[in-house]
Amino acid sequence: MAKRDYYEVLNIAKGASADDIKRAYRKLAIKYHPDKNPDNKEAEDKFKECAEAYEVLSNPEKRSRYDQFGHDGLRGSGMHDYSRMNVDDISSMFSDIFGGGGFGGIGDLFGMGGRKKTRRGGPVKGYDLETSVLLTLEEISNGTEKTIEFTRQDICPECKGNGCAKGKAPITCPACNGSGQVAKNGMGGFFQMVSTCDTCRGNGKIIADPCKKCRGTGRDAKKRVVNIKIPAGVHEGQGIRVANEGEPGHNNGPRGDLYCYVQIKKHPFLQRDANNLIVVVPISFTQAALGAEIQVPSIGGMKKLKINAGTQHGDIYRIKKQGLPQVNTSYRGDLLVQAVIEIPKKLNAKQQELLKEFAKMEDKSILPETKGFFEKIKNYFNS
Repeated sequence: MAKRDYYEVLNIAKGASADDIKRAYRKLAIKYHPDKNPDNKEAEDKFKECAEAYEVLSNPEKRSRYDQFGHDGLRGSGMHDYSRMNVDDISSMFSDIFGGGGFGGIGDLFGMGGRKKTRRGGPVKGYDLETSVLLTLEEISNGTEKTIEFTRQDICPECKGNGCAKGKAPITCPACNGSGQVAKNGMGGFFQMVSTCDTCRGNGKIIADPCKKCRGTGRDAKKRVVNIKIPAGVHEGQGIRVANEGEPGHNNGPRGDLYCYVQIKKHPFLQRDANNLIVVVPISFTQAALGAEIQVPSIGGMKKLKINAGTQHGDIYRIKKQGLPQVNTSYRGDLLVQAVIEIPKKLNAKQQELLKEFAKMEDKSILPETKGFFEKIKNYFNS
């Protein structure tokens, strides 16, 4: 399914300021967050769509590329794959725009906390990333290997990922004593409410002296180049998973994965229909009437095709096993050739004379389409 315009997703104008973008995202994220819409898949999808739009429009470089080239301009930019991400992970990515730790545990905003949370302090897998690759039909027919360049957040070389200045380490959060949660008295003091610690955002530790290179994030953007083997027969929109090429995990968690989605370059003659290929070939009136042998384009070059005498406009011929393969099988589709009859717009005197002679001898009653048409008219008005 085609992605919507990011400005439309956030309901903002293209000239919106950074603050306008932030406010729009905050409003929609709260509206569609699964804590507020339990068991609502549509709301969760919109929540993820808003997060993706915010990632691009809040980043000046990505926004500039998007404004100039649209979604295609984001290839290789290391976009997160929000469709596969956990909602809590998405929430924590943009927790800063909600102030304190509110969005890290956004359920507290609604008085809800029933969803299962990721265990604090344990290993957490890194974020998955997505990019795209443009393939020709020839590459899809034979399979190929592509070199993909993208940008991902990697471990900061200065602080080794802990976010602290050289020689420093995170300290225990004084507000929650390292638990990541704080208890507050409820109405009348009869019960307590436990919520995510605003100071450490639930991590149990804080960075007192942040690393100057990464500003305490523990991450540093880096270019990455990988070779991806693409099997023959892949389809538009199909994702190819490259394990462990996503962002690094937290607390010694494994790296995320890279998903490379297939886009197909438009072919000048051929169109794809599942595993079949379709080509529309013009033929002359005489070729259709008398029959002929013609050359038609295919993936492997030009192929001979016998046109039968009496071919009608739109008739389809099939050349077996000249289509595309089915992934990981020996099956291959066919090449479907549709004949379209071209009528000359100008005739010289000799051609006109010959056609007039032909018209005198023409028996319209034996023409299949004509005969059927006039029989229908006769039956309709005589009934």
